[in-house]
Amino acid sequence: MNIPEYDVTGRKVMLVGAARGIGKAIALVLAEAGAEVAIASLNIKSASTAASEISSLGGKAVAYAADATKYDDMERLAGEVLDSFGAVDVLVNCVGDSIGKPIVRRPGRTEEGMTEAEWRFILDVNLTQAFTGCKAFGSHFLQRRRGSIINISGTAALQARAARSAYAAGKPISAYAAAKAGVVSFTEATALEWAPFGVRVNSIAPGSFPDPVQMTPEDYRREAQASGVPLGRVGRLREVGLLALYLASDASAYVTGQTWCIDGGASVA
Repeated sequence: MNIPEYDVTGRKVMLVGAARGIGKAIALVLAEAGAEVAIASLNIKSASTAASEISSLGGKAVAYAADATKYDDMERLAGEVLDSFGAVDVLVNCVGDSIGKPIVRRPGRTEEGMTEAEWRFILDVNLTQAFTGCKAFGSHFLQRRRGSIINISGTAALQARAARSAYAAGKPISAYAAAKAGVVSFTEATALEWAPFGVRVNSIAPGSFPDPVQMTPEDYRREAQASGVPLGRVGRLREVGLLALYLASDASAYVTGQTWCIDGGASVA
């Protein structure tokens, strides 16, 4: 039995920062569910590789290039997408990165504190990217009086702590946590601003989701063992895609301004 509220067949989805990792996983799931996806990355080569993979699996995907930290570039992207791809039903802002450095050098430690440039980079690549995406495509959604925006935050926004990754264990993530918390608040405020126009805005806060494509099987196992997740494993990238499918569909028509944590229980441990 099919549930019509979950049907996204023919819907057009713009994913910014989806050439790899969580963004790519969301694109794969939405394409599998019948949506047409537009993938934007910092360079066209990586975006085209992801789009080609989706096409090879029977999905519909096109590639674009844009720097999500710069509004002028995102404004250009919006124009290109709306002209060549068509009206967009769903926008996913999923650019992100982290630097595990302290604010200043700590007593007894040798690691220097982050620079102002590093701080601004982390805020731009995690928080500003959500603003530029919403600003560039916002008028389009408001004029249509419908649509779903999905911003990717992180569990650090809800419970700041040193990084748990096997590769960054114990490293401070102050800039990353601040930026991801900003995504949550930005999502809530934008949801209230756009609710009268029928546009929903939500965010997803993933926990530990290592990309097996970028790791050896041994490294992946090590990451899983070191995760400390109550459910006893790291997340599978596809699982974030399945949550995004819900938020992109009519099944979540009464949901806006929410942050959905998906971390195997780590944030409440």
